[in-house]
Amino acid sequence: MTLLVAAVIVHDRDTDRVLLLQRGPNAKFARGLWHLPVGKSEPGEPVTRTAVRELYEETGLTVRPEDLDVVHIVHVAWGVEAPNGFLTVVFAAQEWTGHPENREPHKHAQLRWVDATALPTEFVRSDLSALRAYLSGDPRTGLSAFDWD
Repeated sequence: MTLLVAAVIVHDRDTDRVLLLQRGPNAKFARGLWHLPVGKSEPGEPVTRTAVRELYEETGLTVRPEDLDVVHIVHVAWGVEAPNGFLTVVFAAQEWTGHPENREPHKHAQLRWVDATALPTEFVRSDLSALRAYLSGDPRTGLSAFDWD
């Protein structure tokens, strides 16, 4: 069974910054790498609700499902917790409430606003692919696929 995942690009268009998290030393995978707020869907949970829940759990930001735009899809053949692969629906949010904070310090070393033109090089590749596609300005929803050879 393929795992369903939601990620959220929080983009402050006024300052052209995006909100990123850095995986901590106790993370299950990708230790030290930067990534988007992301998480797995719970059984029976719509992916928009997953995005809203995970964004709040990780950053303290609140976004309404109707304020999320689907901007990218990532399909990966294999993952640490998904031996049969995972599908990530990547949303963008330009409106939210709250102030960002690292609400899961046991998973994340830090949370930071990053200039969209100066993204870190140490990045979870599937998240980076989605973020670059979104930042390119192409209005079409893109698809990235990994590890299918």
